[in-house]
Amino acid sequence: MPTLRQQLDDLIEKLAPDMEKAFHAAVDDLKDEIVLKEVVERLERRDINGALAALHIDPEAFQPLSEALRNAYNAGGSLVAENMPRLFDPNGGRVVFRWDVRNQGAEAHIRELSSALITNVSESTIEAARQTIVEGYSRGQGPNTIARDLVGRKNAVTGKREGGVIGLNAPQAELIERTRINLASGDPALMSKYLALQTRDKRLDGAVKKAIAAGKPLDQATLDKVLMRLRDNNLRLRGNTIARTETLTSVMSARHESYRQATAKANRNENLITRKWHNSGKRTSRHTHQILNAQEVTGLDMPFHSVSGAMLRYPGDTSLGAPASEIVNCECDCEYNFNFAEAYARSRGR
Repeated sequence: MPTLRQQLDDLIEKLAPDMEKAFHAAVDDLKDEIVLKEVVERLERRDINGALAALHIDPEAFQPLSEALRNAYNAGGSLVAENMPRLFDPNGGRVVFRWDVRNQGAEAHIRELSSALITNVSESTIEAARQTIVEGYSRGQGPNTIARDLVGRKNAVTGKREGGVIGLNAPQAELIERTRINLASGDPALMSKYLALQTRDKRLDGAVKKAIAAGKPLDQATLDKVLMRLRDNNLRLRGNTIARTETLTSVMSARHESYRQATAKANRNENLITRKWHNSGKRTSRHTHQILNAQEVTGLDMPFHSVSGAMLRYPGDTSLGAPASEIVNCECDCEYNFNFAEAYARSRGR
C-alpha cells in the first residue's frame, strides 16, 4: 500500500497537466482575441498604456486556471480524508469524517489561492508586455514589429500565433531581449551565451555557431526565428512551472484544511496535531528546505521558519508571505500526526 506522501505525489503528477493545459488555453485565448490593428494604432501614438489595454490581459482571461486549481484542491482534500487516521472524540466515541470542499474555510482558502494565482499571472504578463514595448521603442523598432513581438506571428499551417511575449513574465522577457542584443552584437563571447540557454531550440545551434565562427551578427531572419522559438520554449517552461507549483500548493493547502476539518469534527484541540517537515531527499532540494528537514511544530497554525526568514505552514504555503524562491517547484512534504495519547494523559491529570 503506497504511503500518503506517495499518493499525494502521484496525484500532483496526475493533475499538473490539467493546470498546464488551462494556462496555455488562457494564453491562446488572449492571443486569439487581440486585434493587431488596435495595438499598432496605439503604438503609433506611443501610447504604451493604450497598447497594453488593447491586449486585454484581464484577470478573467485566466479563469481556466481557477477551475483547475479548485479541482486539484478538492482532489487533495478527498485523498487526505480517505487516508485520515481513526478519529475519536474526547469521550472515546468513533468519529466519521468526510471531506467538505464547500466548508466555509475551504471556500475561503480556494478564493485566496485563486486570486493570488490569477493576479500574479496577469500582472506579470502585463509587465513583460510593457517591458517589450519600452525595449522596442529604445531600439527604434516600428509599431508593427513591436506588436508582432508582443503577440507573435501566425503559423501559415495551423493559423495559431507563435512566439510573442503574451504569457511570459518579466524576467523571461528580459532574457529574450538580452539574447537579441547578444546575437546581434557580432561579439563571439556574447553570442556564445545563447548556446548555454536550456530553453533554446538546439536545431538552430548550427546557424548560431556559424555566425560566431565568422565573427558576424546573426542575420535578421535567423535571429527572428531563434527568438520566436525561445519565446515559445519559455512559455512552455512557465506553463510547466506554474502547473507543478500551483498544483502542489493546492493539494497541500487542502491537506491542511482537511486536518482542520477533521479536528473540528472530533471536537479536538488543534494543538494535539504535530507537523514534521520532510524534504524530497533529492539533490535539487533547496538548501533552506534541507535545513528544515525533520523539524517539528505543534498545532495547525505554528509555521516552520526557514533560515531565509520565510514562514510556511506546509510546502507551497504562501499565506504568510513566503516568496517564490521558497515555493517554485518545491517537492517537500509535511507529516501530520494526532497526539491523542497526550490528550488522554491530560484528561487524567498527568
